[in-house]
Amino acid sequence: MLSDKVIERLSLYHCILQDCLNAGEEFISSAQIALLLKVDDSQVRKDIALCAVQGRAKIGYNALDLKLAIEHLLGFKNNKRIFIVGAGNLGFALSKYDDFKDYGLDVVALFDNDPLKFGMKVNNKEVYDIQKLPKLSEQMGVETVILTVPRSKAQEVTDFLVKSNIHYIWNFTQSVLKVPPNVSVHYENLISHFLLLKN
Repeated sequence: MLSDKVIERLSLYHCILQDCLNAGEEFISSAQIALLLKVDDSQVRKDIALCAVQGRAKIGYNALDLKLAIEHLLGFKNNKRIFIVGAGNLGFALSKYDDFKDYGLDVVALFDNDPLKFGMKVNNKEVYDIQKLPKLSEQMGVETVILTVPRSKAQEVTDFLVKSNIHYIWNFTQSVLKVPPNVSVHYENLISHFLLLKN
């Protein structure tokens, strides 16, 4: 299993490779990637070795081959349907991010408890009453949600999601959630990332 750090680096390599291809460049070296990300060249080569792609001396790696290898390794082509729970500003913004599909994520619906939002459509995705989530998750085979509710409601909503057989939560709420062992939570801590940027 790949570590979180390796996954993060490989996803950044993927972005660089896409930019390289968009610029019409066929090859890229590990040194070029390392320079862009301010990491050690040997670390980049070690990560790329996981993709089973061979570079060429003094030329580098074929950018398209490496990009496809990273997509295969990280499962970008294994499409996963997800819900957004919390149809506020952040939830709406994330629902408009079409690049999710490039990474195998398909946002199919949003949920909220505000009746004024029910039936609204954002980027062709409908906002539903959160009480409909259990039935729709079963019908659509969805086990993953992006959680963007207010922090004060995060645990209450999480408890509801757990009862609704949601197994993966991408948490944007800045709240540490209590979940059973069969539920996985990934924390998207915007504040900590900002503090790291300052330092």
